Amino acid sequence: MSNETSSPATLAGPNGPESNSGHGGSSSAQSTLNGPADPGGGVSKETRRRVIAASFIGNFVEWFDYAVYGYLAVTIAAVFFPESDPQTGLLLTFALFAISFLVRPLGGFVWGHIGDRVGRRTALSLSILIMSGATFCIALIPGYDTIGIWAPILLLIIRVAQGFSASGEYAGASAFLVEYAPANKRGLYAAVVPASTAAGLLLGSLLAGLLTTLLSSEAMQSWGWRLPFLLAAPMGLIGRYIRTKLEDTPVFRELAAEDQTIKAPVFGLFRNHWRLLLKAVGAVLLNAVGFYVILSYMPTYLSSELGLGATESFLATTIALLTYIGFIFLTGMLSDRYGRKKVLIAASISFIVLTVPAFALLGTGSFLVIVLVQILLGAMLTLNDGTLPSFLAEMFPTRVRYSGFAVSFNLSNALFGGTAPFMATLLIAATGNDLAPAWYLVAAAIISLIAVALSRETSKEPLTHG
Repeated sequence: MSNETSSPATLAGPNGPESNSGHGGSSSAQSTLNGPADPGGGVSKETRRRVIAASFIGNFVEWFDYAVYGYLAVTIAAVFFPESDPQTGLLLTFALFAISFLVRPLGGFVWGHIGDRVGRRTALSLSILIMSGATFCIALIPGYDTIGIWAPILLLIIRVAQGFSASGEYAGASAFLVEYAPANKRGLYAAVVPASTAAGLLLGSLLAGLLTTLLSSEAMQSWGWRLPFLLAAPMGLIGRYIRTKLEDTPVFRELAAEDQTIKAPVFGLFRNHWRLLLKAVGAVLLNAVGFYVILSYMPTYLSSELGLGATESFLATTIALLTYIGFIFLTGMLSDRYGRKKVLIAASISFIVLTVPAFALLGTGSFLVIVLVQILLGAMLTLNDGTLPSFLAEMFPTRVRYSGFAVSFNLSNALFGGTAPFMATLLIAATGNDLAPAWYLVAAAIISLIAVALSRETSKEPLTHG
């Protein structure tokens, strides 16, 4: 008989066999198995503020880079693929973007092992150092006109390094916040992670729009596109400094003190929690596709496919991102009050019903309509994006929480998120239909709806050690 049905820890847990099986250690006190109802209850407000700041800045640096790369894709294509026609160059640029995601599942395994075995803080301190250093190096790569084919090769290598380091950031920051948060505010605290993502995108959009407006196309291709990437180094060093000054989370310290950390977290994850893993991958799908289509690819879509000016495209995205950050925290509070499943299901249904009409309205060419549609799409996405971090962190027990989150999140993003801009561009080129990205989003929403519907509600449960 498998561990899922026979383990003493399984019978002791409150969430059924799937969520608490295979603890791999002694079945001692009930408190050891289930953890305290409020694991962060004895944490000071000052510590929580520093935890929020540390979680915010690392994720901010990561997504600032992805934003700049996405928003300056047309310029980057001209620098690294000047011999290709514009659409082919854009496809190649997004292909590099997608390829860098293929390493993310591997990174999820590595960072998950470090985070669950050594500690959340250690993993987060290392990942931000690699991420910021790699981003800084992009600014130093000579263009194709200088070193030929080595230019896109070096860009690919550095983006692979970024993908590897980034695979531990989102999951680790979410787990860190959830494990430090009061039990009734885990959704709100975890919403800091997607809010920092949106803030990184916002700064990337502002800088890209400012540079595009102030500099000529020749200056942009020569040196202007490099400026945003140079900012990553000081921001990353600040984030690492803050993280090294924090203790690890209360629930992880409890595990470590009792020698209950698991030696092979990823093995334990696949052996004892594979059903949870499959559901988590499906639940992430809408977030993976929606995030990159709506928040990263959209300026390129508006300018390249719909003919909107580059400055107007960036301005529309910036306005939408400002409202997005506010919606994120509202969604986190809603999920604390009404539950994760209800909010995530509402997100999927809204995308299924409204995405195609919304994209059709983008084709009107009216700037006001475009801004309102982007705000609507962003609000729909926040229902998912603001709830998913707490949902995934609560879904897995403490002993494999980092691994479960990192593997599921990065696997779905590698297969469907990083490829979303490429697939959107390819589908439009293949079908000649500007609404192709919308139908792609609808398909992702249907799969996520099924996965969430099959999952349990997690918002009112204690954080189990498992």
